[in-house]
Amino acid sequence: MTELHINYDKLVEKSLKNVVIEALKIAADEGLPGEHHYYISFKTNHPVTRISAQLLNQYPEDMTIVLQHQFANLMIGETYFEVDLSFSGIPQTLRIPYEAITYFADPHAKFALSFSYEENNTDITYTTPQDEIVNTPAPVISLEEYKKKHA
Repeated sequence: MTELHINYDKLVEKSLKNVVIEALKIAADEGLPGEHHYYISFKTNHPVTRISAQLLNQYPEDMTIVLQHQFANLMIGETYFEVDLSFSGIPQTLRIPYEAITYFADPHAKFALSFSYEENNTDITYTTPQDEIVNTPAPVISLEEYKKKHA
């Protein structure tokens, strides 16, 4: 008889990533209210990430973008989002897969999620690198802390 089990780690991972997707949907559908703005760090070398060669040369592994006042055409796809941003006055379209996102924050709401991505592993793990939260005293959700509390 095969033992069946529920992979709660995967369920939590999916839920946390959905927080980012839902926040992006709000920005795409309604714009960002008040002082809300998003910091999004992502892996530029992820195979589905699409950025210009110039940006890839400048940011060969990681990049952080800010969605606040000057972004356009935010499109939410099933596995990625696209957004138009201007770099040195040159408009560019970025395609960022959700699995390439390593950090998401809304400093106005004092909210942040940090994701750890391993290139050779399709599983995403969640960590709390407090040193990455610069000038943003925000709660970071850690899967490891959750596991310890509920073990």
